[in-house]
Amino acid sequence: MTLPIDPAALDGDDVGEERATLRMSHEEAIEHVREAFSDAGFGFPAEFSPSDLLNEKVDADRDPYYALGACNPRMADRVLTASDNRLGALFPCNVVIWEEEPGVQTVYHVSIMRIGRLVGLAPDDDEMREIVAETGEMVDEAFSNLDAA
Repeated sequence: MTLPIDPAALDGDDVGEERATLRMSHEEAIEHVREAFSDAGFGFPAEFSPSDLLNEKVDADRDPYYALGACNPRMADRVLTASDNRLGALFPCNVVIWEEEPGVQTVYHVSIMRIGRLVGLAPDDDEMREIVAETGEMVDEAFSNLDAA
């Protein structure tokens, strides 16, 4: 199978990559990220700990790793319409927090809106460009909120 895009040609901006480092415990970081994203207009219909699951099921011995499934219902509704429902396959927009070392957490996010457009799940039209811009502003606000505390 040939990929429709060359991954080596992409950079973090192409996929809306955001990353932050928090100097706090893993549990504190989860709460801090939840609050920062809530203040930017996101809710969390799903969240779970892949590390807990993998450590339990396959004895993976993974360090703490947590996924917050972020969603803004207004934006989700718009993108489902714009993508003929296809982008819902990538819902929710995950924000992950992993422990680099005790007291140091990485917060990481990529834009499913940008990725969906890149791989053809969403159109490359004015409506989708507007959705990408608006959700990008919300994520930028959320990451700014991380720094504000």
